[in-house]
Amino acid sequence: MAVATFAVGTALAGCATEGMDRPAAEWRPPAGTTSHATGSPSATEPAASPELRLAFAGDVHFTGRTLRLLDDPKTAFGRIAPVLRDADLTLVNLETAVTDRGTPQPKRFQFRSPATAYSALRAAGVDAVSIANNHTLDYGQVGLLDTLDAAADANFPVFGAGRDVDAAYAPWLSTVRGVRIAVLGMSQVHELAAQWKATETRPGIAMAFDGDRAVAAVRAARDQADLVIVFMHWGVEGNSCPTGEMKTFARQMATAGADIVIGTHAHTLLADGWLGKTYVHYGLGNFLWYSQSHSTDSGVLRLTVRGRTVTRSEFLPATVSGTGQPVLVSGAARKRIEDKIATAKRCTGLT
Repeated sequence: MAVATFAVGTALAGCATEGMDRPAAEWRPPAGTTSHATGSPSATEPAASPELRLAFAGDVHFTGRTLRLLDDPKTAFGRIAPVLRDADLTLVNLETAVTDRGTPQPKRFQFRSPATAYSALRAAGVDAVSIANNHTLDYGQVGLLDTLDAAADANFPVFGAGRDVDAAYAPWLSTVRGVRIAVLGMSQVHELAAQWKATETRPGIAMAFDGDRAVAAVRAARDQADLVIVFMHWGVEGNSCPTGEMKTFARQMATAGADIVIGTHAHTLLADGWLGKTYVHYGLGNFLWYSQSHSTDSGVLRLTVRGRTVTRSEFLPATVSGTGQPVLVSGAARKRIEDKIATAKRCTGLT
């Protein structure tokens, strides 16, 4: 959970979570963790820069079997929650509208969750969520506006969508242990993109297809923050390799000044690596999930950051259980996921 965190208001949630300072502790990977030191070979940071521990996970929603978990929001994420709390900043993708209104959109799947979703996220240690994805407008603009209003009412930060284009591309700004962090969310999913993109007069999603605006948003965030994170929704469902479109956009984000690029959407795990000094993870899979999907493989990505440099990455393999909650795995199950990720690394094009 975030430590000494506050947000400089965007037009998304317009509010922030706050936490208490706590002493830094050695971040030891628990059983079921893959870990390796990393970082750009030429990147050095001042010794005075505080070390931050960041946690990321994939797609979350509360519908079907996971809706019943909101009967007790404090326990909705189950045994994985302590892992999420044990970080200075934790981010996931909220793959749903938060509404009980609106009109279902012309697509195969429509997801929506009650406002207690934000209570469950906070209780699990999640500090903010991306809503730049292909389900936030499942119930139209009414559903999106309800999602934003519910976030504001819950005092819970969201990013990646807004009441107009400026709000959608605005970063969530937070200061953690004296480090200014900017987090942007964007979608590269083509389905209904033209109808769902935010404009000057229409609420919607920050879309990666407007490359000039996306680059400008990252550059502006670079001017405001010490660390810039871009949380993407992209890829081909079921495909553990990034597309050329993903690789091109990741390079654009790196050139514009992003320090970390994290992805979700494919419902399967992808892999990570480096674009120069920028750390990229192409896909974290499902996390808290309502039904069967392309894969039940999941996990938590933990990054140790000093200054603008990711100095260590750790992936804690998990599986989406029968309740929809992710559960850490070990032994043969862990080895299988590790091997799967190792294979996926071959097609990333990353160092």
